[in-house]
Amino acid sequence: MTTTANHLDLATPYTLTPAQIERFREDGFIKLKQVFSAGELAHYGQEVTRLVMDLNPRKGIPMEQRTTYAKAFIQVGNLWTKSDTVKQFSFSKRIARIATELLGTSGVRMWHDQALYKEPAGGFTPWHADEQYWPMATEKCVTAWIPLQATPMEMGPLCFATGSHKTDIARDMAISDDSETVIQEAIDREKLELDYGPFDLGEVSFHYGWTLHRAGPNTTDRARAVHTVIYMDKEMKLAEPANENQRKDWEAWTPSTKVGEVMDDALNPALFSRE
Repeated sequence: MTTTANHLDLATPYTLTPAQIERFREDGFIKLKQVFSAGELAHYGQEVTRLVMDLNPRKGIPMEQRTTYAKAFIQVGNLWTKSDTVKQFSFSKRIARIATELLGTSGVRMWHDQALYKEPAGGFTPWHADEQYWPMATEKCVTAWIPLQATPMEMGPLCFATGSHKTDIARDMAISDDSETVIQEAIDREKLELDYGPFDLGEVSFHYGWTLHRAGPNTTDRARAVHTVIYMDKEMKLAEPANENQRKDWEAWTPSTKVGEVMDDALNPALFSRE
């Protein structure tokens, strides 16, 4: 692990209003401005980027030889286990507290963190719901999507289908070209409103595991650098996997947990608890 003597303050609470919490639960997502400062993002983002470049599973594979999924982003998970600096970032009490308040739980624990870097000329990210991959007993989980730079439309920010966490659209579909087509058709049919816009520097989005989302391509000459932390209810229990993706994620992210048990594996530390 790398270490750093520079400990920035990531515990200062971010004030959420009751209206914001209500909107998150109704819409299935929320975008919050000024969650992180430019200095915090620069400091921690430098280390996230270093690890992504070192661990890039797509290294040396031309874009034209990749699948749609592989074109969408470089994906590297559990970075907190590889760097003390990233661990400080992913363990931020500020965002863990936000996740707790949005979910309305007594606290949250980590499912995992991961970097999602959309390379220059990187393709679109198809419509999908994250929880299709996660063997969780309830819907009490949320992803914090943290861009490490301002993210204009040309870089491919997230697009959310408002209220889609309350539907059962394509919950059995993994992310793919097929999910893009089937979910878009369902969104059109159900007349769900889309929220698609740029992210300011320091702006962070939070979305439920069943909220449908996608992202456009990156048409700029810079990588769209994003760090994510996925939180779950501190009391979340492992559900019997419903598909092979969930079985693989069980093995990867909470290997010591048995079905029906609270997921308190060493890889799932509690990150925030209400007093």
